[in-house]
Amino acid sequence: MKDEIRQNGITVLSSTDGFSMPMFFNNLCGKNFSGKEYRDYIRNIALGEMGFKPGEISLYRNGKQVRTGIIPNP
Repeated sequence: MKDEIRQNGITVLSSTDGFSMPMFFNNLCGKNFSGKEYRDYIRNIALGEMGFKPGEISLYRNGKQVRTGIIPNP
């Protein structure tokens, strides 16, 4: 099984472990934290280290889109 998080049709993160990409996806969409902690995560980790940009992202499993979300502009 291959999970991917894509933005603008480009795979930014991928894994075959079955759980890390859904967890990262939830982090990026604000389901696992909120407030200042979430804004800091987006600014410093998602945008600063992972290479994401504000906008829509998609979670794919085995090449099929299973969820979409938004990375806000902090």
